[in-house]
Amino acid sequence: MASSIELICVGNELLIGKTANTNAQWLAKRIITLGLNTQRITSIGDSIDEISTALQEAIQRTTNFIITTGGLGPTFDDKTLEGIAKALERKLETHDQALKMVREKYCQYVEEGQLEKFEVTPHRVKMAKLPKGAEPLVNPVGTAPGVIIKHNNTTIIALPGVPSEMKAIFEESIAPMLKQAAGKVTFFETSLYVTGIGESAVAPLIDRVMQDNPYVYIKSHPKGEERIPHLELHLSTTAENSSLAKKRVSRALIQLSDIVQSNGGKIKPHKAKP
Repeated sequence: MASSIELICVGNELLIGKTANTNAQWLAKRIITLGLNTQRITSIGDSIDEISTALQEAIQRTTNFIITTGGLGPTFDDKTLEGIAKALERKLETHDQALKMVREKYCQYVEEGQLEKFEVTPHRVKMAKLPKGAEPLVNPVGTAPGVIIKHNNTTIIALPGVPSEMKAIFEESIAPMLKQAAGKVTFFETSLYVTGIGESAVAPLIDRVMQDNPYVYIKSHPKGEERIPHLELHLSTTAENSSLAKKRVSRALIQLSDIVQSNGGKIKPHKAKP
């Protein structure tokens, strides 16, 4: 059975519309390219109770990997690790290695002239207080370490909300782990641009092709108005190897192209994305 993954994105800024959730978009796309699927994406505020509840619900769904973003910094509203600790009923403890990572980063900032001096303040130590049993993940870009902790069959991964930091930690520490969980499974996708036929008319055609190609998922994305139809038809699949994945999508693509054209549509192939 394929590993299940859920994303929990923390931050009031996401809920009030101040910040677009580009982290979730990037992670979901990156996860699918590794051969896995994201089952659920949840956005919640900077609340220990909300974080704890969201985690407990995901754990109850027997989720294999839970990835959180945001809430790892030094300020009062960075509460993700407290929420994780509450969900798992574990204490927060200052982790020696995490504190060393934080110290080294601030010393680096002093050497580079970004800071005049470094002092160990409670707010800085806060970034090294992890739930008992958790381990820090090196942050190549920023200060706050990422965090990983195992709970029964669930692995919880906490990443910073700053996109550059989140991506750096994911690529260095998380992507290899997820790739190993995916095994040899490969994701493949391509698209068709369709004009001259509306989405409501294309819907039954998609249904027919998907029935004939049960391993291929086809989704229509309107790019224009109903009176000036312009659609992107996105085809994707996962398979045990790249050859099989491409074969499945190619078969569905040919059938979809033929059926769309026979119903008055015009198509323009879109570049495939392995």
